[in-house]
Amino acid sequence: MLSVAIVGASGYTGAELLRILAAHPAMAVVVATGDTQAGVAVGDLYPHLGPAYPGLVFSGFQPEDVAGADVVFFALPHGASQRIIPDVLEEGTGARIVDLAADFRLNDTAVYEQWYGEPHAAPGHLASFAYGLPELYRDTFAGAAAIAAPGCYPTAAALALAPLVQAGAIEPSGVIVDAASGVSGAGRPARPHTSFCAVDEDFVAYGLLDHRHTPEIEQAGGAGVLFTPHLAPMNRGILATCYARPTGAAGTDDLLALYADAYAGEPFVTVSDNSPSTKATLGSNSAHLTARFDPRTGWVMAICALDNLGKGASGQAVQCANLLCGLDETTGLATVGVYP
Repeated sequence: MLSVAIVGASGYTGAELLRILAAHPAMAVVVATGDTQAGVAVGDLYPHLGPAYPGLVFSGFQPEDVAGADVVFFALPHGASQRIIPDVLEEGTGARIVDLAADFRLNDTAVYEQWYGEPHAAPGHLASFAYGLPELYRDTFAGAAAIAAPGCYPTAAALALAPLVQAGAIEPSGVIVDAASGVSGAGRPARPHTSFCAVDEDFVAYGLLDHRHTPEIEQAGGAGVLFTPHLAPMNRGILATCYARPTGAAGTDDLLALYADAYAGEPFVTVSDNSPSTKATLGSNSAHLTARFDPRTGWVMAICALDNLGKGASGQAVQCANLLCGLDETTGLATVGVYP
């Protein structure tokens, strides 16, 4: 049994890691840190986790607490893990590291500083990380010291766009990505714009022209992307609708066939004629895809739905950890969503 430490386990992505790993046959959580909840029992903060972790208490982060773990997940706010992970890597403990934040996803420090507003604290370690989207970058995992798991918006957009870009079916520039996220994507701490009264019966665009996931989407799915995220009044889910110009003759059947070929054998990607639904992916590590060509306007439309805490965060992180540990990547992960 592989021992697991979760740094930042008290947030939503940390809680989802705890939920998934509670049923994992080859991994067991031994440390769950959460500085703001240190001393609080896991089951008191998250009652649904109480039966699985009756004796587990959130602790303050101490480097020695994770030194003996076989796998370490970092589920911290953006900017925090880059100040901690280098010490873990340099200690050479051999632990497999998966970071859920954006700190090591971008391969250009200048781009990171432009979009995140500060210099990267550990630029020398960027090359140590593979980009954790297995369906597109699985071949880069071999020999990687650590994995930077992509976020929910970039995962949805990249899964929808990358096969079309790689096949030369769409122009890689001038792509439009409109995506809506559940409120859990904003994190657990209460904020005025994410309270129940603020989000209920509302639908709002935010991060206009400058959302920090834009360069990550461009890195995986094309250049010159116009990305507009929206906050939807639901707990979980991402629905990304992407628009691009075809490079030549196109048809809906051709696009769907391209998807089917690109994702043949991928256990967590479903290609369908049906319009994807966030509810259909709830609680799973699955992404649902479809595409259309509109002969009237000449646009290609590609749509992806997924659970922002599942395939968009913690589920994908476990998928990556499975691969790092030599396990079947589906181990402990659901392909079927919870409905209703």
